[in-house]
Amino acid sequence: QVQLVESGGGLVQAGTSLRLSCAASGRTFSSYAMGWFRQAPGKEREFVAGISRGVGSTSYADSVKGRFTISRDNAKNTVYLQMNSLKLEDTAVYYCAADRQFYISRSSAEYDYWGQGTQVTVSS
Repeated sequence: QVQLVESGGGLVQAGTSLRLSCAASGRTFSSYAMGWFRQAPGKEREFVAGISRGVGSTSYADSVKGRFTISRDNAKNTVYLQMNSLKLEDTAVYYCAADRQFYISRSSAEYDYWGQGTQVTVSS
């Protein structure tokens, strides 16, 4: 069992940066691939970024590539999402998720555990 708690969301202006954190419970954090998803009002949940277990290879949605960076600190049981050059369309509830598989999945159905989400609102 893994419990995930996101933090770091808030209201920011377009063009600025924000860093989300996701703290995981348990001693097996390093054995999970981790993902960040987001869901805007009236839209489906979508993949944002993922990081594998082990060497920590990464994958990004085209909409955030070059602006967002996912990283993990296995010693702290934490995964981060650094978000730069934020746009209005980045407004959403952001969720982190854990997947027992080695590789990064872009499908939310593949993930085993989810956090409660943190709101990110980007204003003009």
